[in-house]
Amino acid sequence: MNILAILAISAIALYAGFKIYGKYIEYIFDIDGSHKTPAVEMENGVDYVPTKKFVVFGHHFSSIAGGGPIIGPTVAIVFGYLPVWLWIIIGAVFMGGVHDFTSLLASMREKGKSLSEIAEKTLGKKGFLIFISFTFIMLLMVTAVFLNLTTTALSSKYPLSFFGEEEKYIHKVIVDGVHYAVIGGIASTSVIIITIFAPLIGYLLYKKNINIFTASVIAITVCLSSIGIGVMYPVVITPTTWMVILSIYTIFAAGVPVWIVLQPRDFVNSFLLYGGISFMLIGIFVAALNGSVIALPSESISFGNEHLGLIWPILFITVACGAISGFHSLVAGGTTSKQISKEQPDARIVGYGGMMLEALLAVGVIITLGLGLNYSQYLSIVYPSDPALKSNPILAFALAMGTLLFNGLGIPKLYGAIFGILMVEGFVVTTLDTAVRLNRYLLEEFWQMIFKKVPKILNTYLFNSFLCVVLMFLLAYYNAFKELWQLFGSANQLLAGLALLIVAIWLLKRGKKYIFALIPGIFMLLTTIAALIIVLKDSYLPAMNFPLIIGDVILILLALGVIYLSVKEYVKTRSA
Repeated sequence: MNILAILAISAIALYAGFKIYGKYIEYIFDIDGSHKTPAVEMENGVDYVPTKKFVVFGHHFSSIAGGGPIIGPTVAIVFGYLPVWLWIIIGAVFMGGVHDFTSLLASMREKGKSLSEIAEKTLGKKGFLIFISFTFIMLLMVTAVFLNLTTTALSSKYPLSFFGEEEKYIHKVIVDGVHYAVIGGIASTSVIIITIFAPLIGYLLYKKNINIFTASVIAITVCLSSIGIGVMYPVVITPTTWMVILSIYTIFAAGVPVWIVLQPRDFVNSFLLYGGISFMLIGIFVAALNGSVIALPSESISFGNEHLGLIWPILFITVACGAISGFHSLVAGGTTSKQISKEQPDARIVGYGGMMLEALLAVGVIITLGLGLNYSQYLSIVYPSDPALKSNPILAFALAMGTLLFNGLGIPKLYGAIFGILMVEGFVVTTLDTAVRLNRYLLEEFWQMIFKKVPKILNTYLFNSFLCVVLMFLLAYYNAFKELWQLFGSANQLLAGLALLIVAIWLLKRGKKYIFALIPGIFMLLTTIAALIIVLKDSYLPAMNFPLIIGDVILILLALGVIYLSVKEYVKTRSA
């Protein structure tokens, strides 16, 4: 299929979804600009902070996009690019956009309450306990899989011969006589520098109220400087050491006010992602005009079934963030709903618009992989035959990005690959501390529910953050990426189905139309429960991986509990 046709169809479909379907959802929720948002009504300077539209968009997009729309398609394209592309477009418009926008609006109408609190109001105390337990496990999977990916990518190296040139200023290592470019070390330096400068940018934005243009110039300068310094002074650390450092960092980052680290670092990183998307799309356009073609097969379902699993349901749990992702509802109801200043038009731009931009990014990733790697190169990195080698989808995308920018814009492959890995890394780290922060919120809610008087230690953010991080570290340290991704993908998509189910019941109780949320919710529930059963039978039980076996079974049981309560409440409400 023609590359430009794929891009054009994608852009038109996603924009139409934003303009038409997004406005339809606004109509259902009675969005008219008259409702005061939680950020304005309950401002406290810590969690409830009225935020400029494009700043909160940057935070939200950075948190939901992360590595998901890059890693998911990179892993799933083993089925061929056509099935992955179709799922991204259809899923984003009719499922992901609906999921994100309705979760955000429901949370805003409930004064910034989380989805688990909305579940309590909709399904009762049992619904709250079941849902919060489910969400806690899912977030552990999110943090564990991204911690695993981050530490692998930040330690990445690749034979210098791939880049076709010997760069004078690039740090190299020699292993068994082969020269390797230390790609991950450059990204490591950049991530460190951006994190160090985040509090300064947060201070200037929120305490000194500098304008967005000035803040953007500072942010872009920090980005470019961090890359330049990274090229000269890469930080080369082993994966295990990185795992420890990031875990310790996350304990503290999950508790400080959002304006100190979370928001400003998202704001800075967003320019890397926006720039990456822009360069990617320009490179694709130029490469297409020059006659470049996608080297990966349009369809290889049988091969994908062999390497990854049956296309249904496995494709639909592997590509999450580009099409629909339950994690988005946690971000929407956890931090974003507490920062939006105006319900209209900010909520649709952030909620539905953020999902459409993420889908466009995922489409760009598919094309980039097809233009940048052949099938054998792709398989050797993402599905290595040597069991001693770790799957490294971030590196696969980075190398494809390097080839694309070289063929399309003449940028040396090595620098293009560095830019590609930086696009992912900053957001994977952002996802880590966002997810731990959200899990901290859940634990605080959980303690308040089960104790009449909560013990003092359970009310401290350090204890709750520490508990989340220790569990995250153990899961990441003792499990490989592929095993974690299967359970994470299933749990993540199952959460999306449950979120849509809860929103549908929430709308039903208010006499609103709800079928548009219920149908995609049912599809995701059937798909992901099937995936959990298949993964349990084919992967975890044969390997006797007891932590993942237990996690899988618990998720199935909790999901069935929420479904039972939802059906019961649905019948009761319809009868009334």
